[in-house]
Amino acid sequence: MQKQNIHTISYRDHKASLYMLWMLLIAGMIMLLLPACEHEPFAPVDPDPIDTMGMDTMDIDTMDEDTLGVPCDPDVIYFDRDLLPILKSNCAKSGCHDAITHEKDIILDNFENVIASGIVKPYDLNGSDLYEVITETDPDKRMPQPPNQKLTAEQITLISKWILQGAKDLTCDELAGQCDTTNVTYSGFVAPLLTTYCVGCHSGGAPSGNIVLNSHAGVQTVALNGRLTGAITWANGYQQMPKGSGKLSECNINKIKAWINNGALNN
Repeated sequence: MQKQNIHTISYRDHKASLYMLWMLLIAGMIMLLLPACEHEPFAPVDPDPIDTMGMDTMDIDTMDEDTLGVPCDPDVIYFDRDLLPILKSNCAKSGCHDAITHEKDIILDNFENVIASGIVKPYDLNGSDLYEVITETDPDKRMPQPPNQKLTAEQITLISKWILQGAKDLTCDELAGQCDTTNVTYSGFVAPLLTTYCVGCHSGGAPSGNIVLNSHAGVQTVALNGRLTGAITWANGYQQMPKGSGKLSECNINKIKAWINNGALNN
């Protein structure tokens, strides 16, 4: 009788073990079939995720032009674009008012130094020494000093307007609008641009590099032989121009190229 009970207990234990094993196998299969947890750190990344910001990918060419920068106001004088090239070409050069050989602690190579020099009083022409010296009729007191050429009436007007507008360090994006390279003329664009950036060094009795850029004949010569394009595009083998200033904007370069391609005419 005792022997039979032992076998009966062993059979029941064996049956219970098999039942537990089957339950574990079924539970494991269910877990494998369940989807990954929403916050599973090793879940695969969706290669084409939905834009949760509610915006589709936008081609930059279809964006509003104003998002690419602040357009330039034709009635506003911008220091870096309009004034600094004049000062660097005519004033902030060796022997005058550059950072190394400046006179009377007056350095005119950037906005901060111009303001720190004390020669400009915002909104006040008569109180601004800069305006006084560039309009001086006495050659001994005029700036730039001879044999350097006097600033043109247009350059003096730009400086005057800048002072009257508050002598501010305003900037704009020349590429914010369309760059029109059609009908580019020497008198309407090329000559004024070169006067702003280059004529201060390339004119007078001793023009730099013996290159004269204050006459059409001089400009046409370097335009047709490729030296003008090489210099303003900073091509290898050419001295980078304007000297001491940043590279001309792509729009300005493209306009000069268009004028040259049309024969560099005196138009």
